[in-house]
Amino acid sequence: MSIPFHKTHTTQEEIDSAIEAIKSGWLTMGPKTVEFENKFKEYIGSDEAVSLNSATAALHLALKAIGLQRDDEVIVPTNTFVATAEVVTYFDAIPVLCDIEENTHNIDISKIEALITDKTKAIIPVHFAGQPCDMDEIYKIAKKYNLKVIEDSAHAIPSTYKGVKMGALEKTDITCFSFYATKTLSTGEGGMATTNSETYAKSIKVNRLHGISKDAWDRYTTKGAWHYDIIDNGNKYNTTDINSAIGMVQLKKQDMLREKRVIIAQKYVEAFRDKSKIVLPFLKNDRTTSWHLFVIKIDNRDNIIEELKNRGIGCSVHFIPIHKHTYYKKKYGYKNEDYPVANRVFEKSLSLPIYPDMTDKEVEFVIKNILELVDNV
Repeated sequence: MSIPFHKTHTTQEEIDSAIEAIKSGWLTMGPKTVEFENKFKEYIGSDEAVSLNSATAALHLALKAIGLQRDDEVIVPTNTFVATAEVVTYFDAIPVLCDIEENTHNIDISKIEALITDKTKAIIPVHFAGQPCDMDEIYKIAKKYNLKVIEDSAHAIPSTYKGVKMGALEKTDITCFSFYATKTLSTGEGGMATTNSETYAKSIKVNRLHGISKDAWDRYTTKGAWHYDIIDNGNKYNTTDINSAIGMVQLKKQDMLREKRVIIAQKYVEAFRDKSKIVLPFLKNDRTTSWHLFVIKIDNRDNIIEELKNRGIGCSVHFIPIHKHTYYKKKYGYKNEDYPVANRVFEKSLSLPIYPDMTDKEVEFVIKNILELVDNV
């Protein structure tokens, strides 16, 4: 049996929707993109939603919207994909790394205040594996020091914090989502920024397309005009109507797709709960997770990954902490000993396959091999 780490859920409905967009004659950002944005903000519950070609683009333009400048500092967890820190460097600003909680792998709120200086401008909490961070505590810190809060919700659709979907929390400035191939909502590549601020939304809209004063599709329809103005130094970050057409189909399935992940997660928990050699994911009871990832902690992780690969099971590790990467160590002088929890978590973490179209037999095969290997490798 061969089980990939992930397989995207796509059906004929997604294919038909993409074909319809292609046949419309409008392939780039256009009316379907606007429709997707409207449906997304309705689903999430935010006032504004702006589509982009990646979560990285969303994070970049979110930082631009809040006015990040050279030498400013932004606090981010070290346990994240590189994009969270990378976008800070686009401004010649400094990503200040924070250690994480051992149980949730989310940013450790008890360590944030010690990192704040007069140059700190924002905090980017990352909802690891889909479980929301301790947002109320983060808001208290942000208010005390007059900081902006930008959520990296690349994993967190659909997740909730105290009954509210991520992307709609009132005290967050901007939330950034990913529609990458492995996500519960996938358009292949893509992203979205949500906010309750019209000012932030306008900034992101302008800067996703070269700083042009009007969207391209407005200029090339009968309602538009040929004249445009460059009002900011923008980027080429727009998505396409083809991606948006796929996204609208996926959006309708979000609750169903999450439920399928929940069922798989429950099977893993039931199988591993009594195994002392396996540490299961820890969930806080006032929030829900998308189960984007199912991460266990085990000894001999590297050997077990290799053996699982030999047996046809794809696994991964999330994440190699930012402070361990060569560029960031050299550029910012991060010291390994400053992040003891992230180091311990990294050495033992193993991400198991969890995707909506996994069959019962595939889940059972993963469980059987994990149980065998933790006792014998």
